[in-house]
Amino acid sequence: MGYLTTHVLDTARGCPANGVRLTLYRLDADARQTLGEFVTNDDGRCEGPLLEGEAFRVGEYELVFEAGAYLDRLEGAASGPRFLGSIPIRFGIDDADAHYHVPLLLSPFGYSTYRGS
Repeated sequence: MGYLTTHVLDTARGCPANGVRLTLYRLDADARQTLGEFVTNDDGRCEGPLLEGEAFRVGEYELVFEAGAYLDRLEGAASGPRFLGSIPIRFGIDDADAHYHVPLLLSPFGYSTYRGS
């Protein structure tokens, strides 16, 4: 059985991003179903897989990372809208037996992601 994990790294500070809230959704046509809400630990990871077992299946998904709240906690509240508030990452799962790892490399003015291992 496959499973889904994530890892958030603060590339501006060179450390894991702890306390980042994120939500996982499954996308079905026009519907968006919430599958879970999570918070990263001191290592920038969630305590277990975000999705596994029977719930882990082929389809389209979205992870939304609350980067703005994380940055506000570290830098103080912004005087206006942050450049990056919520970061949505949409991805597909085409192999229900594989490990999908979707990391977020975060800084106040940019981010990147990839399919990790």
